[in-house]
Amino acid sequence: MGIIKLKNIRTFSYHGCLVEESKIGSDYRVDLEIEADLAKSAQTDKLADTVDYVHLNKIVVEEMAIRSELLEHVAQRIIDRTLKDLNPVSRVLVEVSKLNPPIGGDVEAVTIILEKSRF
Repeated sequence: MGIIKLKNIRTFSYHGCLVEESKIGSDYRVDLEIEADLAKSAQTDKLADTVDYVHLNKIVVEEMAIRSELLEHVAQRIIDRTLKDLNPVSRVLVEVSKLNPPIGGDVEAVTIILEKSRF
């Protein structure tokens, strides 16, 4: 097994429970880690034999563009779509962070971490 990580994917999205959040939006950071069998691609040097990280990034960007009230919901969508679209992936760990959240304090980020295995 091997691991592919995409770190610090930055998006501007409109997630949140507050009406204002759906209008003004906020900055987000997503970290994605997948586990898959990378032995074949390590030998063949062929993109067709691995999990394409361009596809992983596309999943994150597209799912982050769909409004959710809760970060948990968008994180679960990223996991579900990754497992649906990319059969070689056996485990997904995703961290979704809202940067400078409007929670009445000086907080750099709020992060939700979810993980799911195929088996």
